[in-house]
Amino acid sequence: MKTQRLSADRLRAPTLSALALGLALLAGCASGPEKDVTAGWSPNKLYAEAMDERNAGNYDKAIQLFEKLEGRAAGTPLAQQAQLEKAYAHYKNGEQAQAIATLDRFIKLHPASPALDYALYLKGLVNFNDNLGLFGFISQQDLSERDQKAAKDSFEAFKELVERFPDSRYAPDARQRMTYIVNALAQYEVHVARYYYRRGAYVAAINRAQTALQDYQNVPAAEEALYILMKSYEALDMADQARDARRVLEANFPASGFLTHGLRRDSGPWWKLW
Repeated sequence: MKTQRLSADRLRAPTLSALALGLALLAGCASGPEKDVTAGWSPNKLYAEAMDERNAGNYDKAIQLFEKLEGRAAGTPLAQQAQLEKAYAHYKNGEQAQAIATLDRFIKLHPASPALDYALYLKGLVNFNDNLGLFGFISQQDLSERDQKAAKDSFEAFKELVERFPDSRYAPDARQRMTYIVNALAQYEVHVARYYYRRGAYVAAINRAQTALQDYQNVPAAEEALYILMKSYEALDMADQARDARRVLEANFPASGFLTHGLRRDSGPWWKLW
């Protein structure tokens, strides 16, 4: 009988241990959500802490604090500022889609805001930097239309800025970036036209060169576009069209190096102009 009692005790011990462990886990789960350390902060303190996190590069934390501030200071200029700062933090954190969505919401909700020019400038800047990364490619393949869309969206934001707020402190830089974007888009078309020409796809080369000439006026890329157009027509034995292209090239670029030296070798990413 004593042996049987000891065996029962041994069987009972693990069961009691498991029960104790389960109760400990339940107690942990019942401890409730983590306490919000910002609960007693004033809006100004919340803003200051969010800016400190942003300036330190802790963008995820900064975004969380700006979101709290938007809710607590709703309807005040500080809430609007928090929304713009949150967009900037998204932008610096590499979250372009979230930055654009935040800025679009700000522009829609606050059409009379004195910071509207900055919102438009930042929207252009977000797409402008995204565009640079997408255009920084080696000339071995074509790109999708998505690449040009980012640049065009950037251009439209800058254009709205300079048209609505010509005296804004951001307008001069926006104008320079607009010029760059137009040149970049034209050069993109020429870049692809050159790719096709060198691979014997002359019809495709003609189409891209014509796009550069028709869509973008008075850009540096027009010189090479005309030369590629001329040489592609020559390769297809389209003599009349080739002569027309040469005539336009000589009239607009009388000292063109393409006529004496031909197409240049690619010397690296063309987009590193900024």
